[in-house]
Amino acid sequence: MKPYDLLVIGSGSAGFNAARTAVSLSKRVAIVDGAKQLGGLCILKGCMPSKTLLYATEVLHLAQKGKTFGLKIPTATVDMKALHARKKKIIGEFADYRLQALDSGKYDLYRSHARFTGPHTVTLADGRTLTADKFLIGTGSKVSVPAAVPGLATTPFWTSDDVLDLDFVPESVIVLGGGIVACELAQFLRRIGSKVTLIQRSKNILKDHAPSASEVVQQAFRDEGIDLHTDTVIEKISGGKNGVSVKFTSHGKPVTRRAKFLFNALGREPNTTGLNLAAAGVKTTPAGRIAVNKWQQTSAKHIYAGGDVCGPHDIVHLAVAQGELAARHAFGLKGLKPIDRALLLNVVFTDPPLATIGAQESELAASKEPFLVASYPFNDHGKSILMEANYGYVKVIAAPKSGRILGAEIVGRDAGELIHIFSAPLAMKATVFDLLRAPWYHPTLAEILTYPLEEIADQIKG
Repeated sequence: MKPYDLLVIGSGSAGFNAARTAVSLSKRVAIVDGAKQLGGLCILKGCMPSKTLLYATEVLHLAQKGKTFGLKIPTATVDMKALHARKKKIIGEFADYRLQALDSGKYDLYRSHARFTGPHTVTLADGRTLTADKFLIGTGSKVSVPAAVPGLATTPFWTSDDVLDLDFVPESVIVLGGGIVACELAQFLRRIGSKVTLIQRSKNILKDHAPSASEVVQQAFRDEGIDLHTDTVIEKISGGKNGVSVKFTSHGKPVTRRAKFLFNALGREPNTTGLNLAAAGVKTTPAGRIAVNKWQQTSAKHIYAGGDVCGPHDIVHLAVAQGELAARHAFGLKGLKPIDRALLLNVVFTDPPLATIGAQESELAASKEPFLVASYPFNDHGKSILMEANYGYVKVIAAPKSGRILGAEIVGRDAGELIHIFSAPLAMKATVFDLLRAPWYHPTLAEILTYPLEEIADQIKG
């Protein structure tokens, strides 16, 4: 068989978009994916199912607070069977659309697992051999089971897959971890009626964000009744037919918590098992990710990687951009630019949500780059007050002389939507003065951003 121009391993966000881009360049493309259901993590087990459930429980939470708004809502409870069915319907539609695209005839689709047997050759699980001039690895990530956590490997636990597939309300759940998945799903579990204990190793949950932002979410969690423990060391995890027990220290003090179920949300790791990367000359980082350069090339220059398998952030829009860039670079398109890390977006869909874009205070301080920063709280803004959305703040970071926007941080109502106000200005290297020339309608949540913008402008005009 004639070698393919591009062979993509994995049909998730990076792989599918690399294949789509290569086809648009009139290249002959194969996609290899041995998953039972195609679509990738985001559609099947990540973004879409989790946000479907999180939005439903946000509506539930608001209904339960009806009295606060002067509303008579006698009862508001979850119907897990109906919620589960709605989620399956929505995800099924997304997955069907992706499968139709994969089965469109534009690509040769192989429903099998692949392993490299040479720099330009892969062998499928069914014994077939395929060759290609270029490759894109987009095999995603899998749940991590840290060996350093005593008793975890021998105790039955749920993963995010299990939590997203629940059709009943668990009596009680212990959540291990304080990252994005742990926090989003811990709040989901609490809002459907579970007793939730969350155990986080570091001083704050969401430790990759500013402590001040994490502390806002922590306070909201505690106000909702989540039993939150930070700065912990797990001593022993054990389980039996009656449930699980976790012994740990929190701020140096011994604590024991018991629950019916254990949810391991201690993170994910690159899914490279079985690929036999060594046969292709592809190297990995100490953290297990596939090492890539600014064009998504691996140590074998004809082999590219994108998405969770290489990082540096497990974010869908980044995986899409990586896949597209890899395909264009592989086939020699001119005028390409690497992905601009200065425009990186990040959103945590807790309530309140947390969102960032661009450079953050800690990064700028570490690099000794001068900056100005100003913030404003949600609990002093008209629209957020009438919405009972009083948690959090908005923050703007700018260059001290020009006022050019460098980054922003929002923790509070609709943060994931509001952060996009800065996307185009950052890309265009706009200043606080540029944004203040624009109209801001009253009363809106968005106009809260004018306060830190004005403060920075005043500092510069000074």
